[in-house]
Amino acid sequence: MAVTTGTILGVNGNMVSVQVSGNVALNEVGYILLEDQRLKSEVIRITGDMVEMQVFEMTRGIGIGDRVEFSGELLAVELGPGLLSQIYDGLQNPLPELASQCGFFLQRGIYLNALDRTTKWEFTPAVSIGDVVSSADTLGTVPEGIFSHRIMVPFNFKGRFTVVSLASKGDYTVDTKIAELKDENGSIHEVTMMFEWPVKRAISNYEERLRPDEQMVTKVRIIDTFLPVALGGTYCIPGPFGAGKTVLQQVTSRNAEVDIVIVAACGERAGEVVETLKEFPELIDPRTGRTLMERTVIICNTSSMPVAAREASVYTAVTIAEYYRQMGLNILLLADSTSRWAQAMREMSGRLEEIPGEEAFPAYLESVIASFYERAGLVRLKDGSKGSVTIGGTVSPAGGNFEEPVTQATLKVVGAFHGLSRDRANARKYPSIHPLDSWSKYGGLIDPQLTQYARDVLFRGNEIDQMMKVVGEEGTGLDDYTVYQKSEFLDRVYLQQDSFDPVDASVGVERQRHVFNLIFDILAAQYNFASQREAREFFNKLRQNFLDYNGSEWKSDEFERLENEIKQMVAEKKNGIDPGAKKLMAVNA
Repeated sequence: MAVTTGTILGVNGNMVSVQVSGNVALNEVGYILLEDQRLKSEVIRITGDMVEMQVFEMTRGIGIGDRVEFSGELLAVELGPGLLSQIYDGLQNPLPELASQCGFFLQRGIYLNALDRTTKWEFTPAVSIGDVVSSADTLGTVPEGIFSHRIMVPFNFKGRFTVVSLASKGDYTVDTKIAELKDENGSIHEVTMMFEWPVKRAISNYEERLRPDEQMVTKVRIIDTFLPVALGGTYCIPGPFGAGKTVLQQVTSRNAEVDIVIVAACGERAGEVVETLKEFPELIDPRTGRTLMERTVIICNTSSMPVAAREASVYTAVTIAEYYRQMGLNILLLADSTSRWAQAMREMSGRLEEIPGEEAFPAYLESVIASFYERAGLVRLKDGSKGSVTIGGTVSPAGGNFEEPVTQATLKVVGAFHGLSRDRANARKYPSIHPLDSWSKYGGLIDPQLTQYARDVLFRGNEIDQMMKVVGEEGTGLDDYTVYQKSEFLDRVYLQQDSFDPVDASVGVERQRHVFNLIFDILAAQYNFASQREAREFFNKLRQNFLDYNGSEWKSDEFERLENEIKQMVAEKKNGIDPGAKKLMAVNA
């Protein structure tokens, strides 16, 4: 088969214009030939015999007349055992191996195999010769960490196939033939433990797409109780610089009750990415007691790398997530930050001379962001098991302005909004998720009527706080001042969480329900205070006891002692229950 070639007619930043002699396809990979270097590129627009290509490398030295060879293949990733614990760049080059070859500075034009061809995996067949299979059916399994990695019929195999040969149980490399399949026309297809899949094509080899109805427990109280996320759902974390987006993602990745975590550092600053790379191998996985990296994949593309690779890193990450979902696993994909990806799209759109949308972002920004988040989901597989991909994306709006296009386009498609507040971050209130501005469309751990009652206390407390800034405490009625103290108490002891405390950093479902019920009783109580000073002193002492309570081991003697003290304090000042809360308590009894 003849190789399609082309000649460069223009260079504009990381975009090149190429005149082609032959056939090419959208998203096809081409290589710009520079002496001994081959620079990877992707076709992004075709007009007659002219194509525009985005180059995944620095374009220094590329000139008019340089030759381009097209691969005939779409931009794709390698899928198979060995992905877990890896650190890749946006094109799925393993960065540790790349660094060992290139030294401190990475060289362009070097592309390595994503999966190690020397490691042997213990293959156990799951079918027999003569069985009929189709795409995504399991041919066998290999152990990968704590998981049983399914070796599946490649997803691009169409129709039904008969197994005509199958490797026996044993150790094989990923590129060793483990089966031969005969299609309905009698042709034989060899299958190894790995195959490639185009990153911009969603993997849909499942039986049914389901409604996300089961909560993804993060063990972060404000999220699980007030702003829940569903397994297979989507959420975003917009916030200004320094508000704690990256830390919140790291806390979530360590404690969330999911099987695999994939971190796509799609254009974040190099310092933050280095912090992630340093911390993840040292973090202890609460699930296994070993390093968290054993069930993590990191796609690393910093803001100093070529902008085109930001887009590739996002799609590489979500494709790997979909691949593991086909094994019946729950995957959490964290993209940090999608604003950088959008900026890369804006840069490329400008070079293509497209009509700009708001703030010069491309007019199709919303549809591209929507198509990314739509690849999340809960699915039922052919064997009846379920798998999910949950996508959480951070957004870095300039100046913390949530009205800017990337944030607004994201809010239209996600199921939960965890907006970070500059004021709360400055006040050292972490997580700095604003409890009044944020929202979620998913069901949570607690009855929504109870959480809404607590949110109403927060809303009313905020109103009173704004009023007190004008009239002062002395101009505020005792009842209103008590509501204000209740809202401050709820904020300090439940919405805020100490990520450095070994106990408070991760709060399980049973404890969250238990503690919330105790707090609800405190919020619902009517108190007999003689003055604002007495109310303030009571809630200050109660708050301190509760912080100690949060730091005590679940159901320990210290935990029980502090809880009894808190209940005794409340009983001494309590003289009734709010009628509205009384009805809710009766319904939920």
